[in-house]
Amino acid sequence: MDHQPPTVELLEARHSFPCPFTFKVIGATGADLPARASACVQGCLGLEAPPPSSVKTASGGRHESVTLEPVCPDASSVIDVYAALRRLEGVMFLF
Repeated sequence: MDHQPPTVELLEARHSFPCPFTFKVIGATGADLPARASACVQGCLGLEAPPPSSVKTASGGRHESVTLEPVCPDASSVIDVYAALRRLEGVMFLF
């Protein structure tokens, strides 16, 4: 996975924090990725409840796309979430 998260400067130029921020995680189906990604974001941001999310399964059924939309307090928290999600086993793409 070679996608790098945006910089603090870029995030602050494009967003007014705190604000909802969209993370997309793609991995193999059957690895419980939606629950693990949601728990990762919840823990990283210290949220009381899981963030809003949705899951789509690829037409072949081999991969899942998880969209998570937590409210991030600042640009640094976005970078922290990217770093935490990158460490999840089974994550193939993250943007």
